[in-house]
Amino acid sequence: MIVRMRGTIADLSDESVIVERDGLAYEILVPSYSIADLAASRNSDVTFHTLEYYEGSAAGGNLTPRLVGFLQPEDRAFFKLFLTVKGVGVRKALRALAAPAARIAADIEAADAVALARLPGIGRRMAEQIIAELKGKVADLALARTDVPPAARSAFSTEQRDAIEILIAWGDGRSDAERWIARAAQLHSDIRTAEAWVKAAYRVKGGAD
Repeated sequence: MIVRMRGTIADLSDESVIVERDGLAYEILVPSYSIADLAASRNSDVTFHTLEYYEGSAAGGNLTPRLVGFLQPEDRAFFKLFLTVKGVGVRKALRALAAPAARIAADIEAADAVALARLPGIGRRMAEQIIAELKGKVADLALARTDVPPAARSAFSTEQRDAIEILIAWGDGRSDAERWIARAAQLHSDIRTAEAWVKAAYRVKGGAD
């Protein structure tokens, strides 16, 4: 079983990336929340924490091997637990992960059915089912609800912190704003003003960089 893969992102769509490694190109299905980060990393080497499954009908002899990939091992661990919920398959779970796994885990532990019901393909009934089956099992993942490591967060400049507050004031979540600014800082070293950091963050969000 392939559990980890590092390669260059050659192309991506709304649900998968093409990763080139050792002369081969692999299609890896990814959760929707990671598309912005992956778009910003096009033509760069990225490590995926992966799991394999077969899609199709065994009875019909039509099974296609698939790879699912995550940027963090904790997200893969959450995904495996998520799949144990009755009625949640791989494709449904990937669509539902429109937010980082730690955030969804926190909503599960808080029994926040309203927040969970807003995830793509997850209505109120399914949200309650998820809480009933997973509450108490994802507490460790919920505690890891930071998308940007503390060391990276403390390294934000005054202008970057001002840009984060602007993004939050405009309706973006703090974790998303911090993640976009952190990625923009990796791509650009010549930005000096908060306004320019905001523009760079939205370019990352839109996959333009």
